[in-house]
Amino acid sequence: MFSKKSDELPSSPAQTDGGRGMASRNSSTFSVLGSDLMVKGDIKASADLHIDGSVEGDIACTSLVQGETSDVTGAIKAESARLAGTVTGSITARELVILKTAKIDGDVFYDALTIEQGAQVEGRFAHRDAKKAAQAGTATQPQAGAKPELSVAN
Repeated sequence: MFSKKSDELPSSPAQTDGGRGMASRNSSTFSVLGSDLMVKGDIKASADLHIDGSVEGDIACTSLVQGETSDVTGAIKAESARLAGTVTGSITARELVILKTAKIDGDVFYDALTIEQGAQVEGRFAHRDAKKAAQAGTATQPQAGAKPELSVAN
């Protein structure tokens, strides 16, 4: 009644990843925080993160996907981020997509930015080079060949 057959579920990590060992599994890690989950505290992920629940704390990850029902209170730092829920705090991302269902209250620092029509943002937008210059206390000097990108999606 409760027994497992060996072909239903792998019983060892070697069977899970084809015998390559645990190290190969980290190269394609993807973590999901479901809509019924509420986290208080900072989150640091070395790979991709999908959030549908609530987070009170800072988030640092490689790639962030935020669902429409998600609520984040804290700073977000990611290489790429696709935001569809509510964010209260600063956002720093190399590639940032703000979907029409997003509601953001905080400053946004980016290299490439796409905003869908209907998105709500209360805060300042600045290219990441401008943020670095402001922190260093120098005037903003665009780097040769570096072009800030801004696109509006329909």
